[in-house]
Amino acid sequence: MKVDIRPAKEDELEPLHSLVISNDEWMKFNGPYFPYSHPTLEQFESSSFQRLLAGSDLQLIIVDDIPVGTVSCYWECEETRWLEAGVVIYDAQYWGKGIAALALPLWVSYLFETKEIERVGLTTWSGNPRMMSLALKLGFQQEARLRKVRYYKGEYYDSVKYGVLWSEWSERN
Repeated sequence: MKVDIRPAKEDELEPLHSLVISNDEWMKFNGPYFPYSHPTLEQFESSSFQRLLAGSDLQLIIVDDIPVGTVSCYWECEETRWLEAGVVIYDAQYWGKGIAALALPLWVSYLFETKEIERVGLTTWSGNPRMMSLALKLGFQQEARLRKVRYYKGEYYDSVKYGVLWSEWSERN
């Protein structure tokens, strides 16, 4: 199994839109407490697809030449260079195969190489133990736990923040 990341290609609009709307399972782990509805093809084309084409804050995860998910980043505070990263595997048949563990390091290295930053953050919630485990496995340190700030299906969960510094990442990788 070969895992890579890359920007989208112009001819991938419809297949990528289909991938994103193919099921709702991935949303159970990716902040399900936030409202979300699948984008129409037109909405996807004008927003996420443009970001995927540019590739600077959103790229595809490719497994054996097949797109299965995305890696992303966003500025928590651009003025202070506080950047957060994320990963989503949309296709459930690829879950539990270690794909995120192979794709996320490629993305973190890309972020450190292309952006003027000293730290990459990763925030998840206590309802996603696989992401919490992955962050630690990749060398991120738990920096904060905001207790019971995510309410979902009648239960409170923690928001858990991880970070890795450039010096730590370069030493490990």
